[in-house]
Amino acid sequence: MPFRAQNGSFCLSCQELLAVVLCTFLESGGIDLRDRSVIELGAGTGLLGIVATLLGARVTITDRAVALEFLESNVQANLPSALRPRAVVKELTWGKDLDNFPPGAFDFILGADIVYLEETFAELLQTLEHLCSERTVILLSCRIRYERDHKFLKMLGGRFSVYEVHYDSSKDVHIYKAQRGSHKDDF
Repeated sequence: MPFRAQNGSFCLSCQELLAVVLCTFLESGGIDLRDRSVIELGAGTGLLGIVATLLGARVTITDRAVALEFLESNVQANLPSALRPRAVVKELTWGKDLDNFPPGAFDFILGADIVYLEETFAELLQTLEHLCSERTVILLSCRIRYERDHKFLKMLGGRFSVYEVHYDSSKDVHIYKAQRGSHKDDF
């Protein structure tokens, strides 16, 4: 897929690398996304949402307003026309205008490299809680670079059951599953 970074380059940013690892995890077949409702948070290029759409999901691809035109162009360029109606690009700033998203309406919440600004942790948790039902599965790919990354995982663990479900040692990328209650093994 010809994904371009916003500066026009083709090299992978950290966010895109973490998205690739999560996409590979999803493509491995352990999770069936067919006809499931998925939302991607902090989409960046939209790679993760586009792959989820190709895997059969109905996807809402979100980011802040400044990224929406770029996201929409990537969706148009990388999804066959028959699948484009299954991918909707929508503005979402964490903790704001959550009424634009039905509470608990998503089967999966996906995020790649969205845990890095400590000042956004409370809003991100508020957003996750709003979007989650008892059956919603959150999958986050991240690198554990700083103490604040551990702090977020601890905060997340205070509200959800959190498990590491995959570690790519060659890229130092962790994938965490979070869910209300204790649903360790079910996808």
